[in-house]
Amino acid sequence: MTKSILTNREKEIFSYLINDYSTKRISYLLGISEKTVRNHISNVIQKLGSNSRSGAILELIKLNEFTL
Repeated sequence: MTKSILTNREKEIFSYLINDYSTKRISYLLGISEKTVRNHISNVIQKLGSNSRSGAILELIKLNEFTL
């Protein structure tokens, strides 16, 4: 099995993003601040060398991190 490039929390956040949840809703569901959610998103975007959330999502799908 291949190791994920995402942490468990990053994977959790991006699974919500893929399902069109807002940053505010994600923070509420996970019991963390919106700033923390944005930091996790930024970390993933940086890891992937992407320019946006949607670009990161597409890259994660290409890498088989998520399926639609």
